[in-house]
Parts: sequence; C-alpha cells; structure tokens
Amino acid sequence: MPRLKEKYFEAKILRRKGYSFNEITKKLNISKSTASIWLRDIKLSKSAIERLKRRCLLGYEKTREKKRLKREKIDKDLKKEAEIFLSSVKLGKKHLKMFCALLYECEGTKNTASGISFSNSNPELVKLFLFLLRSSFEIDEKRFRVCVHIHDYHSPKKQMSFWSKITGISKKQFIKPYQKPNTGKRIKDNYQGCANIRYFDSLLARRLSLVSKIIMEKYGRVG
Repeated sequence: MPRLKEKYFEAKILRRKGYSFNEITKKLNISKSTASIWLRDIKLSKSAIERLKRRCLLGYEKTREKKRLKREKIDKDLKKEAEIFLSSVKLGKKHLKMFCALLYECEGTKNTASGISFSNSNPELVKLFLFLLRSSFEIDEKRFRVCVHIHDYHSPKKQMSFWSKITGISKKQFIKPYQKPNTGKRIKDNYQGCANIRYFDSLLARRLSLVSKIIMEKYGRVG
C-alpha cells in the first residue's frame, strides 16, 4: 500500500510536468484506468501543455517515419517480385507490337490521316514508345519529326538537345519549338517540356489503331 501511495503522488508530479498518460502508466507500471482516476482533476500549466504538444509532434514524426520505412520495404518487395516476373517472361516481336499499339491508343492522336503523332512529357514513356515502335516495324528514321512544347522559362536549344538524346532523333528533324504563353504558374522542377513525336506514315498509324481496336473488342467489349 505505501508503494501505491508513492506512485499516486509521483503520478501527479509527472502529470503537472506535462507527462502524457501513456508515459506515466509505463513509468510507474500502473493501468490507464488507475492513471485516469488519479489524474482527472489535475490542471496543466502552460509549460506542461507545451511539453505535451512537443511530445505529440515527436510521436507524429516517429509514426510517419515508421510508415515511410514500412512503405519502402513493401515497395522493395514488390519491385523484386516484378523483376522476377519479368525475367521469366519471354517477349517476342508480336508482344512488343501489341504493347506499342495499346500505348499509342492511350497517348497518340486518333486521327491517322497524317501518320503517327505521340505526345508526352514523361521522357521514359516517350523513349519506351519509340523502342516499341522501332522494334515492331521497319522504320525509316528520316520520316520522324519532333516538336517540343516548352514554357517561357525553358531554353529552346537546351530542351531540343535533351529530347534529341531521349528520342535518338537528330535535332535537324526538330521543328521550331512551341512556346506556351506565360500562365503565371510556378516553375516546375525538372520539367523538360512535352515532346510531340510525328512519324509520317498513315498506313502504319492505321495498323497501330486497328491492332489496339481489335484487342479492346476482344478483351474489353462492353455490352
């Protein structure tokens, strides 16, 4: 009993100093219900409240860090799983042609009269599309043209060099960049503009369009 009485007074002291209920129950090895009864009438000073706020923020940061580490672990495991899956898949030219057609269906123009027109601001996606296109069909590199859409804070010369490297298309085949009017929006870090890739072959454009259309009719028909 004397020991319990000591804990009672110590709990009050700790609470007045700004210790949380969880801290007190762990430190004194008492139940939360006991702590609640003992400390329900304690009024906290400004300094005690400040300490609790700091502890709360610290707890929030620790929780956020735990979640971040857990998320990174899950992403790492999922990436490994994806790599194992992809390493076991043998991709042939027919598969690449299907991927190319579906990607073009998502990001390409629907008007095939003047040939292929594919636009995107993601360099990896642009590079992937061109890889698929070149791997799937006999391509005449001279038929490519590129128009880069940029903002007024971009350097036309620098962006043309960047996209030339990404696409593997000579800067001689780039037309004058389209500079978007200033919208007052903030500068986007690492934004390289948007590349519009054109390939003047209407027959090839129709082939891509029809491959994706047949795939969707077969596997995605609605109604």
